[in-house]
Amino acid sequence: MTNRPYNVLFLCTGNSARSILAEAVLNHVGRGKFQAYSAGSHPNGKVNPHALDLLQRLGIDTAGLRSKPWDEFSGPEAPELDFVFTVCDNAAGEVCPVWPGQPMTAHWGVPDPAAVEGTDLDKANAFRDALRGLERRIRMFTALPVASLDRQSLTNKIREIGKA
Repeated sequence: MTNRPYNVLFLCTGNSARSILAEAVLNHVGRGKFQAYSAGSHPNGKVNPHALDLLQRLGIDTAGLRSKPWDEFSGPEAPELDFVFTVCDNAAGEVCPVWPGQPMTAHWGVPDPAAVEGTDLDKANAFRDALRGLERRIRMFTALPVASLDRQSLTNKIREIGKA
């Protein structure tokens, strides 16, 4: 596909939790092979502190993480995207912008940890569960022989990962 790292965009509605977790984990796990980004259709403007706390406790870099609109990735100066993954059901149902690079797309829905009510422990557990689900899929994704698969086979595999 390319001689540069593969550019991956994770989308969610608010871009404060799931897509942020996915961005950070892929940049950690796929360093050198993948460059991850995240954005939201209606970003709330700040990263959820539970997401930042969990990532920091796991030793995953949080520098530069911010809640931002997906329009940043549809303009002429946006990075050419190879993959776009929606991680929430709302974003999956929305009409997305046209992405540069004609990326392959898949839905990797994960329950919203930011919507969990209850104690701080309940919330921390929800974020941990979301991170585990995303990390499992990201590790399956990074293990794919991306360069040797044809576009249709790769699209099928990334969509199967979303069902895992």
